Amino acid sequence: MDTSKFSLKEAVRFGWDMMKANFWFFVGLLVAAFIIKIIPSQLAEVVKKDNKSLYFIFTLISLFFSILVDMGIVRTSLKIFNQEKGDVFDLFNCYPLFFKYLWSTILYGLMVVGGLILLVVPGVIVAIRGSMYRYLIIDKGLGPLEAIKESFRLTKGSGWDLFVLYCLLVGINILGLLALVLGLFATIPVGMIASVFVYRKLLGFVSGDKIQLTREV
Repeated sequence: MDTSKFSLKEAVRFGWDMMKANFWFFVGLLVAAFIIKIIPSQLAEVVKKDNKSLYFIFTLISLFFSILVDMGIVRTSLKIFNQEKGDVFDLFNCYPLFFKYLWSTILYGLMVVGGLILLVVPGVIVAIRGSMYRYLIIDKGLGPLEAIKESFRLTKGSGWDLFVLYCLLVGINILGLLALVLGLFATIPVGMIASVFVYRKLLGFVSGDKIQLTREV
């Protein structure tokens, strides 16, 4: 009997359909995200040798915008999943949740590193089981401990399926990289939406909510 809570094929197919329907938006989004992330980090490198204070300031600015953009990518993915119109300005609109996201990311990272020290496998398990925390913060506004705890609850019994999914998405992005790098404009959005698809499916499976997935693309 199949006990899977989500279908890998369905997740990737949904991601592919949404990518095709919003391709040029995703191109603009990824270009904007890259520019926003790269400028502060490059400025930090420029002043690194001559001005340590400016280097420290630009490094903090780079970290801030990097996290803010990551949060915006999550919000955009949730909106596209809901078939709402995406907006590049969503890259900046999650700032009220910044510290929740930051502390959650730090806590999640420490847990993963601690697990990796314990013979690697526990770290992989923690990385997979806790991976939904980012969606729970942006989607539900949960705090750091709540988000990670809820992620473990949502992913109970789905660890292996998630491991296969993440490996598959890595493989897809490698193919995108090999396709003269430009393929990443297609493969990254596929992974973004496929991951949100799985999050929504797990959320609906645990809470009992019916998930409506329309395919008018």
